[in-house]
Amino acid sequence: MEKELKSWINYDSNDSFPIQNLPYGVCKNKKTGVVSCYSRISSTAINLSVLEVSGLLDGEHKFDKNTFNKDKLNTFMSLGRKVWLQVRHRLTEIFTNEKFKTETAVSSSLENLVDLESLLPCHIPDYTDFYSSRNHAFNVGSLFRPTNPLQPNWSHLPVGYHGRSSTIVKSGTQVVRPRGQVKKSKDIDEPIFSECKRLDYEVEMGVILGQSNEMGRPIKVNEASEYIFGFVLLNDWSARDIQAWEYVPLGPFTAKNFASTISTWIITPEALEPFKITLPEQDPKPLDYLNEKDHYSYDIPISVQYKTKGQEEGVVISETNYKFMYWSANQQIAHHAVTGCSMGVGDLLGSGTISGTDEKSLGCLLEMTKSGANKITVGKEERTWLQDGDSINLVAQCQGNGFRIGFSDCEGEVLPALD
Repeated sequence: MEKELKSWINYDSNDSFPIQNLPYGVCKNKKTGVVSCYSRISSTAINLSVLEVSGLLDGEHKFDKNTFNKDKLNTFMSLGRKVWLQVRHRLTEIFTNEKFKTETAVSSSLENLVDLESLLPCHIPDYTDFYSSRNHAFNVGSLFRPTNPLQPNWSHLPVGYHGRSSTIVKSGTQVVRPRGQVKKSKDIDEPIFSECKRLDYEVEMGVILGQSNEMGRPIKVNEASEYIFGFVLLNDWSARDIQAWEYVPLGPFTAKNFASTISTWIITPEALEPFKITLPEQDPKPLDYLNEKDHYSYDIPISVQYKTKGQEEGVVISETNYKFMYWSANQQIAHHAVTGCSMGVGDLLGSGTISGTDEKSLGCLLEMTKSGANKITVGKEERTWLQDGDSINLVAQCQGNGFRIGFSDCEGEVLPALD
């Protein structure tokens, strides 16, 4: 069984990147400037281009020696699930069998992560953000529509909107506070131009697609999982005051297009398979095109580490979980493509803010502070909204039987608005 696997690369049982993980990323060598596609085991990076040239990744699919020497994973992703599984199988074989330890190509492929800079893992041609956690949708709806928290359509389809892929950034990128139109005051429907005063984060899971469909041809819900290359953590920063003024009648626009942060290593469905859980039965029953045979998500605990300016370490202010979903990733894909929308290799689908069932598992400040009515404690300070110099880091780890599967960090610091 995969959980019993052990690599000849050393790491302890608490490592988030054991042989069972084998994520994919893109890195630049700090000394040479060369960019390649990588996997990793613990703090050891595996240069997939070196292994490809050696032929060690070949199987039923023979690589053309020009798949992994790229600055994005899209070429590899476009080859499909059979090839993805072939590479995972070959990597598992190479790094669990000590006979490969002395092979020149294998030793040449190994690099220390400290010598590398992680980059965005793929080209993201399009981005869609959903609103698929019932807890979050109900909590937010209750703030503004106490007698009718969920809109009539919410329980019948995965609500979403198209975001801006050009401002998706990697973990560690600083985020400039946005400016825009906001209401002059609560009681006056007249705008002023202002920096955002109600800046927020959103805990989300991002799904990255590795396959495309022909325009006009929908994706069946029970085939949608074949399109999923992997998962990343996603912080979809939100300017609440800008959004409140602009979103009627077409939804978020500039309040959500200034920055979205993702983790840099893509975690595969195969690595997450031990943490797969069945989601509760949906009521009402979805229409046939959304009625999946295997309605599931994953048990992935996600913590929010908040560091104020001057603090050396972040403070955990919330702990939520990807299992708190109502609409699954497969349903999101099927609904997105039901009209014949063509999905692209590298497309990013955000889960929407993930909130649990109690006050300690909320996924954003909007919920935690009741839309600014309350303050939260962050170490020795208090906050209602994000201040300049504050930093948010999303951390996710799944504890298995004798091993752990983790995501890389999803961190961003807020900078002052620009003139």
